[in-house]
Amino acid sequence: MNTALVIAVILAVVLAVWQTVQIQAVRRKVDAVPEDGNVVALLRAIDERSKANDASIEAVSQRVEEIERRLPFAISYVGVVAYNAFGNITGNQSRSVALLNQRADGVIITLLSTREETVFFTKEVRGGDGVEALSPEERAAIDRALGR
Repeated sequence: MNTALVIAVILAVVLAVWQTVQIQAVRRKVDAVPEDGNVVALLRAIDERSKANDASIEAVSQRVEEIERRLPFAISYVGVVAYNAFGNITGNQSRSVALLNQRADGVIITLLSTREETVFFTKEVRGGDGVEALSPEERAAIDRALGR
């Protein structure tokens, strides 16, 4: 008789757990219904939000495409070389700065500093080479920018 009672209790517990799970599933479904019970209005509102999201995603996609189109032309690589252009007069106060895009096109900005003045000038860079003759420091700035 004890064994039958234990089996009956186990079956009762299993049935109670199963019913609890079923009740929770029904409760989740009921909680999803709007308070006013208008499921059709809820679905329309969700559809409108979905359309607005689609429009926003399309606008963002167009902007990303434009950015990706322009990206190869943006400054991607920078190299700086500090040096003493005039012997031991000023120390390493002169600089050559390479500003290059993904195609290794860009500009070299060189600043030559003395105690009295600073002179700067630029040179165009195409494909990693100067359009004009480059100083060793300018070449080093390009190489540093391109990781050579």
